Parts: sequence; C-alpha cells; structure tokens
Amino acid sequence: MNDQPKSDFASMFEAENQARPGASGQKARRLNLGESVRGEVVQIGRDSVFVEILDRATMGKRPQAVINIQELRDAKGELTVKTGDVIEAVVVEVGGDGVRLGRTMGKPAGLQELETAFAAGIAVEGTVTGVNKGGLEVDVAGIRAFCPISQADRGFVADPNTLITRSMAFLVTEFKEGGKRVVLSRRAVLEKEAKAQAAQLLATLTPGTVVRGAVTSVREFGAFVDLGGIEGLIPNQELSHDRGQRAEDVVSPGDVVEVQVRDIKEGVVDKRGNVTTKITLSLKALASDPWASVELVAPVGKVQRGTVTRMLDFGAFVRLGAGIEGLLHISELGGKVEHPASVLKVGQQINVVVQSVDPTAKKISLAPAADGLEVGTQATGPTLHVGSIVTGTIDRIETYGVFLQVEGTRGRVGRGLIPNAELGTPRGSDTRKLFPVGSTLKAKVLETGDGKLRMSIRAIKDDEERADFDGYRTATAASSRLGTFGDLFKKK
Repeated sequence: MNDQPKSDFASMFEAENQARPGASGQKARRLNLGESVRGEVVQIGRDSVFVEILDRATMGKRPQAVINIQELRDAKGELTVKTGDVIEAVVVEVGGDGVRLGRTMGKPAGLQELETAFAAGIAVEGTVTGVNKGGLEVDVAGIRAFCPISQADRGFVADPNTLITRSMAFLVTEFKEGGKRVVLSRRAVLEKEAKAQAAQLLATLTPGTVVRGAVTSVREFGAFVDLGGIEGLIPNQELSHDRGQRAEDVVSPGDVVEVQVRDIKEGVVDKRGNVTTKITLSLKALASDPWASVELVAPVGKVQRGTVTRMLDFGAFVRLGAGIEGLLHISELGGKVEHPASVLKVGQQINVVVQSVDPTAKKISLAPAADGLEVGTQATGPTLHVGSIVTGTIDRIETYGVFLQVEGTRGRVGRGLIPNAELGTPRGSDTRKLFPVGSTLKAKVLETGDGKLRMSIRAIKDDEERADFDGYRTATAASSRLGTFGDLFKKK
C-alpha cells in the first residue's frame, strides 16, 4: 500500500484547518488506534482524501483526518466516493501530524502494531514468501505468519504458488505466544470488502436498472452473476426469448454480461437459514422482441423448416426462429395419432406451413407441409371446390363416417368427412372391413368452406348411373327418330 508522505499529510491537514475559521487550536477528544469511525468526505486530493469524523465532535468541531485515496478505489481503479459521502474506516495512526484513517493498517512496524491490529480487527499488509502443505507463509513486518489455504481467497485456489511474492491485505485471526504464532486470513478481508461493496451497490439498484457483471456459475435453473460484491440470478426463463433454453447454451462462467434488474427481495431466508437479498436479473429484457418482426420469420402460407421443441397431449410446438414457436395441432398429424410423440420426437426437424399468425397473442398455427415442397415456397395444393372428384387415402374411421386425406395435401386443410349416408353401402355394412384405414378411393366434394370439407362416394356412383341413363336415353331417342328398317324401305 502506498502511504501518503508525512510532509504532504501535514500540509494538507494545516491547509484544511486554515480554510475553516476557528478550527485551528481546537483540540478534539483523542481518537484511539484501531477505533472504528464514520467520516464525511470534505476534500479529495491527488493522493489523499480529507474527512471530518462525525461521531467525535468537540465544542461543535469535528476531528479531521486523512485517508489514502488508493483505499477508496475499486478493483478497476475507480474512485468510489465523492465530496459529501460518508465512509467507514479505522484509526491507523495518531500523531503530531494528525489522524490517519484506513481500511487497513498497512504494513505494521512491529509486534505491538500487529497485536493492536489483531485486537482492533484491522487488516494488515503482508507478503507471501512461500507455500507449505497447509497454506501460505507470509511475512508481516519481519514476523513469520501463516495463512491456511482455505483462507487464501474467497474461492478455491488452484495453484497457491502464483501468490508467492505478492503483497496483500490480511486480517489477523490469531496472535499467540507473544507473536510466535500468528494466523492470518485474506478471505476475511475480501469478504468484508465484498460486503461493503454489496451494500453500496444495493443502494443504487432498483427494478429496471441495467448493470454489468461476470457470470460466476451456471446451474440447471439459471446463471449466477457477480454484480460487484453481490450476486444475482438469471433464471432460465429470463435468458432469452427462446422457450426452454438452458443456461449452459447461452452463457459460460467468466462471461461479462449486461443485464436488467427484474426484482429485488430483501430479508429472504436461504436454505442455510441465513438472511440474504435475492436479486433476479434478465438477459432477455435487453434483447429485441422477435415477435416485432414475426412476419419475416413466419410468413403466412409459406413452407418453413422448424425444430420440434416440446410436445403436449394436444400437439407439438415447433421452433421457427429465435423466440418464435408455432403449434402443430394433433389434428394435423393424422386421424390415428393419439399423441404427437407417436410420430414426432423433440429435436426433430420438419417442414411446416404457417397457417395463421396472431402477434398480439403470440400464437402461430402450423400444418405439415406436403411432400416435395421446398422451404420458402408458397404452399399450394389441389383446388377443392364443390363438384371436384378427388383421390385420397382413408385416414380415420368413426361411427358417423370415414375421413379421407386428399392426395397432395397434409393436415386438416385436405382432410374431409364422408358421412355414412354418402358411402353408398347397404345399411348395417361393416365400414371398417369395406374401407380399411390406408386404402385409396375416389370421392366427390359436396361442401367446402369454414374449415369444413364434406365428400361422397355415393355421389360418384349416382353420377355414373345418371350418365349411363342419359346415354341410354339419348341413344333411344335417336333410334326412334330414324324409325324401323321397314319404314326406311317404304320411303324408298
């Protein structure tokens, strides 16, 4: 730690006294080494920050002190305070030049200061000199100390040797046998700093705030993000507009992400019984809504390539693009299909036709694309109008009739009903034997529109019989006009 030179300290202290009429010569109650105090920032210099101690005023005057500016910078080197802010610190030096505060004591001058730091809970500066089986060997003011490896950092230390020669702040957790046994903890210092940062950050967070953070871990239910001393969770449903997206497919530990604060709940009791603050974050909130341009992803009437994402009793959901899913209703999959899983599987790619889009409700209706149609083409099929003769495959048999899937079509749009009365079979016939599922036959379209398609086999037979009758009648009429051979002979 770079301490402020005493000459600069004294000149700054004296300059501040001169700037405050009546302050010079006032003696405040003595501050004790290691005492925790609260101070208001009154001046920020190049190397030091001048504060007035709030809770030790004497005769209306506040004691004045200085703290090294480096102790008030964050990990990025940014200053964390401004004039008027109130900070918490400890008294690390009381002398003729004034009072010096600190978040740590710096490097102690000897055993007495080290013992004082232990008693007051003030961090000290030490240099890692080696690694042994249990942890780190640390030199603190020429005194050999020990830091257990579990206390070397907030997390797991993969290679302790990388810490050798580094100077770091430690908290003295044990001081025994006159300094012959000194145990340190770097973790305690880091956690204390993180707690202070968390409190400062939490005061600035509100729902809707956009912040940056680093992904610390990825779990099956979401990703945790360190916002700077406090963690928040991005639940799976807030990772992206894609439904069912897994955190590991979107982010990785170490990724720096920009997120929006969705919710803050204080006083939440976790599984261990600790009271904590729960922060819910969203990555999705900062991404553009794909439904704003759904017509580009799912144009009505066009053949699209999609991926089956999930299946329910009533149909399968198909992903057409990022955050865009459509429903392929079970009725579009064939009459024999009782559950979509019998003909589809999650992850399968299929060609579908977009039948309708409701951007407000965020719903898309799909149908299977006919075989042979290429992606991007307009889906066209046979023209089905009243009177058309079509060929189809029996798709399903019900007590009231037979369903026929017209050739060149797939799904409900080309599936019609041939009622029992239109089958042309004697009453009481076994429909399943006469018209087995999968067999091919011809039918005449009787009715279309409003999603209805009604057809008839009997109508074809009737047309054929009528045609035969009309042909016979025409032939008979022609014969009567010509007369008999006898008549012809008489005319001659």
